[in-house]
Amino acid sequence: MTFRLYDTATRDVRDFVPLHAGRASVYVCGLTVQSEPHVGHVRSAVNFDVLRRWLGHQGLEVTFIRNVTDIDDKILTKAAEQGRPWWNLAYDMKRELDRAYAALNVLPPSYEPAATGHVPEMIELIATLVERGHAYAAEDGSGDVYFDVRSWPSYGELTRQGLDDMEAAEDADPRGKRDPRDFALWKGWKKDSEPETAAWPSPWGPGRPGWHIECSAMAGKYLGAAFDIHGGGVDLRFPHHENEQAQSRAAGQQFASYWMHNAWITTAGEKMSKSLGNSLVIPAVLERFRGIELRYYMVAAHYRSHVEFSFEALEEAAVGFRRVEAFLERARAVVGDIPAGGMHCADFVAAMDDDLGTPAAVAAIFDVVREGNKLLADTTVDTAALRGNAASVRAMLDVLGLDPADPTWGGASSTDDQLTHAVDVLVAGLLDQRAAARAAKDFTSADAIRDRIKDAGIEVEDTPDGPKWSLINGR
Repeated sequence: MTFRLYDTATRDVRDFVPLHAGRASVYVCGLTVQSEPHVGHVRSAVNFDVLRRWLGHQGLEVTFIRNVTDIDDKILTKAAEQGRPWWNLAYDMKRELDRAYAALNVLPPSYEPAATGHVPEMIELIATLVERGHAYAAEDGSGDVYFDVRSWPSYGELTRQGLDDMEAAEDADPRGKRDPRDFALWKGWKKDSEPETAAWPSPWGPGRPGWHIECSAMAGKYLGAAFDIHGGGVDLRFPHHENEQAQSRAAGQQFASYWMHNAWITTAGEKMSKSLGNSLVIPAVLERFRGIELRYYMVAAHYRSHVEFSFEALEEAAVGFRRVEAFLERARAVVGDIPAGGMHCADFVAAMDDDLGTPAAVAAIFDVVREGNKLLADTTVDTAALRGNAASVRAMLDVLGLDPADPTWGGASSTDDQLTHAVDVLVAGLLDQRAAARAAKDFTSADAIRDRIKDAGIEVEDTPDGPKWSLINGR
C-alpha cells in the first residue's frame, strides 16, 4: 500500500500505515444540526467520503464513524427563537442533513452516533479526567466541570501553539475557571434559561456535555483508545480538535494517528457560514444543478484547497462533467452495457495515492475519455478496446462517487429536467465527435456533424473556451 496523506499534526505528507493490517478506522466530526446544511457543510462529507472509498478500493475494511451534535448552545438558542422544543429542531435538521448527503451520494457511515445517546460515556470520561487531576468542578456552585489546560504540558501540540500565546475565546464564560483558557467538559444546567429536557444527571449536578468531550467519548466507544484517522473541517483544528486530543490523551488514550482537514468553500473570500449570511442551502442549489454535478464540482478541487463558490464556476464544472457522461452514453450505444470494475489508469492511482490528489485524478479520467473518443471516431471501432476504456472511466468515477450508472443517482427530478439533460449529453457527444474530426483534419465530417446539430434547431458557436451551443430562435 502506497497511500500518502498530509498529516495536519506533523504538517508533512506521510505514508499511511494503519494500526491493524487490512483495516482502517476513521472518525470524522459531523455537523451540529441547528439549521439546514449548506454547500460548505456538505463539502467535508464529500471529501471524506472520497477518502473512505479510496481506502476501500485499496482492499481495506473501513470502519467509518461520523457523529452528529444534537445538543448545543446554538440549538437551544435557535429552538427558543422558533418557539419549539430543541430536540424537535435537531431532529428536523438531521433529516435535512440526511437528504443532503443522499442527494450527493455520500455513503452512510458504519455508524452515526448522536451526542445525546452517549452522555453516560461522556460522564465516565470526565470522571477519569477529574481522577487523574486534569479536570475540576467549578467552586462557584454552577455545576460546570473544566479541563485544566495547565495540567497537560502538551496542550497546543496539534496546532503548534504555546499556552501563553493563546487567548480565551471572546464568548467564553469565565465563571469558576482557574485559567481563562480552560474549556468546559460539563455545563451545569441553567434552570432560569434552559429547558429541563436539556439536562442529564451527573456527579456534578444536572447539566449537559461540552462540545469537545462529545467527540472524544464517541470516538473512543466505537474505534477504541487508538484509531487511524481523525478528520474534519480546517476551522475545527482549534479549539475543537486541539481540545479533543488533549483530553483524550490526558485520559490515557493514544487517540488519532493522523489528522486530516478539508478547506472551506468561500463566498467573497469568506468562509461560507450561516452566521455570515452567505450560505447556500443544498435544496436551493439542486433546483439549478443535479447532485452529481455539484459533487463533481467539489471533488474536482483538492480537499485542502479553498474553493470560491459561484454558480458560474459550478456551471463550467457541470458542462465538463456532461462531456464524460456523453462519452459513456455513446460508448454504450456501440458496445452495450459497460461493465463496472474496470482498471484504474496509472496516473489516476498515482494522483489518489498522493494525498487524494483529485484534480490530477480528474485530469487522468479526461485523458482516458479522450482516448475513448478517438476509438469512437475510427471508421471501424475496436469494440473490445472501447469497452475496456469505458469500463476504466466508470471505475475511476466510482472511486470519486461520480459513476452515472450508480443507482443512487436515480434520475432527474422531472420530465423537463430529464429532457434538458438528455439534450445536453447528446449535443456534448456530437461536439466531441466534431472536435475529434477537426483534430484529424477531417473537415468534411466536422461540417456534417455541425449541420446535423443545426438541423436539430441548435446553433454552435466556437469560442476561445470551446464550442457553446444554444437553441435557434429559442426553439
